[in-house]
Amino acid sequence: MYLFFLLLSDYLLIFIRIFAQKYKHMNSITSTDFTFENQKAVYKGKVRDVYTIGDDLLVMVATDRLSAFDVILPKGIPYKGQILNQIASENLELTRDIVPNWLLATPDPNVSVGLCCEPLKVEMVIRGYLAGHAAREYKAGKRSLCGMALPEGLVENAPLPSPIITPSTKADNGTHDEDISREDILKRGIVSAQDYELMERYTYALFKRGSELAHKRGLILVDTKYEFGKTKDGVVVLIDEVHTPDSSRYFYAEGYEERLRKGEPQRQLSKEFVRQWLIENGFQGRAGEQVPEMTNAHVKAISERYIELYEHLLGKRFVPSDTTDIQERIYKNVSEYLRSLL
Repeated sequence: MYLFFLLLSDYLLIFIRIFAQKYKHMNSITSTDFTFENQKAVYKGKVRDVYTIGDDLLVMVATDRLSAFDVILPKGIPYKGQILNQIASENLELTRDIVPNWLLATPDPNVSVGLCCEPLKVEMVIRGYLAGHAAREYKAGKRSLCGMALPEGLVENAPLPSPIITPSTKADNGTHDEDISREDILKRGIVSAQDYELMERYTYALFKRGSELAHKRGLILVDTKYEFGKTKDGVVVLIDEVHTPDSSRYFYAEGYEERLRKGEPQRQLSKEFVRQWLIENGFQGRAGEQVPEMTNAHVKAISERYIELYEHLLGKRFVPSDTTDIQERIYKNVSEYLRSLL
């Protein structure tokens, strides 16, 4: 009998350890308050916290905050920051041969360090298909989007005759995107004609590369956005996230033609599933609406969906980072990297 209880206690201990191992990974990081050596400023966006180090470096921390309809949802999504940071950094490396970018290093799974740049205040949105915002505008009867003419007879989710750039500019508080035409950008002097023409060339080249990479993974890059900045030397470089599911819309190539022919919704690989869940629960960010309850089970499901996005987009298994103490891990890794530059 004693041996039985001894064995039982051993099994219980193993079970507890497995349970603890499983649920320790439910930790997430939703805010940061670091003070790095030679730190000069901090900017906190919807999902990223950006630390200015000296006059030349930016430390961009991808948190696990989840934003939809310009609202930060109440719970963080485990691994989301790591996933977006690693997808973005890999795609920056995969496009470095066609456009220079800001990235110098990724000293931590949630962190990218790069050149301090002055952002050019235009988002270069490029669309290869009539989907999302463009489809809604077209359905409403508009045949011009950001000064780009759209032909009659287009079908939702069908390819456009050729990719079009539909820029947007943000209000100073960074919360609302506004459609704008190339002509208005230049007329208002938001960026110079020379810089805009370069951004245009880069955008078409990046979209071509992104489409090729997506095709290798059985995906279609439907639309995406690119952001650019200027280094202190006046060089226009690619900044921020690139080809992530938060900044891009993908369709699965398999079954695309059949769904298009039948007028059925396409299978998407993007953050759209979060928006759909919110819409189904009566929330679109409008006044008086409440964010639906995010249960632990739902948070876990969203996290698993982001892992699926990572593995499909990059074609490799996701390796979760140690989330025992994310804040301490990030501070240690970033501090060691910054010291290595001295």
